[in-house]
Amino acid sequence: LDAALDMVHRDGLTVGLDHIGFEEVIQRAGVSRAAAYRRWPYKDLFHGDLLRELARGAAPAAAVDERATLRLLGSVLAGREDELATPEGRHRLVTEMLRVSAEAEFAAIHGSAEWRTYVALQATFLSLPDGEVRDDVRAALARSEARFVGRIAHGWERIATLLGYRPRPDAGGGFHVIATLAAALVRGLLLLGLSDPGLPERRVPADPTASGAVADWSLLGLAAAGLAVAFLEPDPDVAWDDDRLASLRALLGEDAPGPAATGDGDP
Repeated sequence: LDAALDMVHRDGLTVGLDHIGFEEVIQRAGVSRAAAYRRWPYKDLFHGDLLRELARGAAPAAAVDERATLRLLGSVLAGREDELATPEGRHRLVTEMLRVSAEAEFAAIHGSAEWRTYVALQATFLSLPDGEVRDDVRAALARSEARFVGRIAHGWERIATLLGYRPRPDAGGGFHVIATLAAALVRGLLLLGLSDPGLPERRVPADPTASGAVADWSLLGLAAAGLAVAFLEPDPDVAWDDDRLASLRALLGEDAPGPAATGDGDP
């Protein structure tokens, strides 16, 4: 055991695809064995292409349904539109939207097969030797991460702007910085949740934004509220007129649009 521990500490604990038997894959695919071996003379070549395909399709937040999230926020607004008339009321509404949306999205990602595949890919990537496969997988995972952060940034910007908030000029960053930190918080809590099954259901009575209302908050909700307090402020140039109210109702209503493009052709 001591000798094996020394080897692990020297080389790292590897994760791979050795459990994916090439012969079994050929049989399941229903193709000729000769054709498969012409394309991949060695099993390692097939595993390299498999890793590339997995990394290209990696989606750390594929389980999050943006349409459902917008409807959830709309349910918070329903019956409380009069609170939009005052800064204090808007602050309470934004706080409650943060609380319910963070809880729902954390639960969706935590229970998704996509997230577990993404975590396994990250671990497998670290085990790969230097070379073309490692570089390709690294690049594909980086693109996936950029889509994830871009999606978070888009969501924060769209909702915050419509609710009359803007990034504080002295906060050190805008919505992309917020999204980068939010992605790190999501990943950290999800990883903790793998060994602590009770973490997704954990709630803390709190009022993290000083809204005047104590509620039960998930840990991710508390983290999101902390980011909002640190980075956002009410926009003094926003006028709460009928057009803004109509835009907010349209965004959070039953006809809410699906996910917007992130700028690289992927939803």
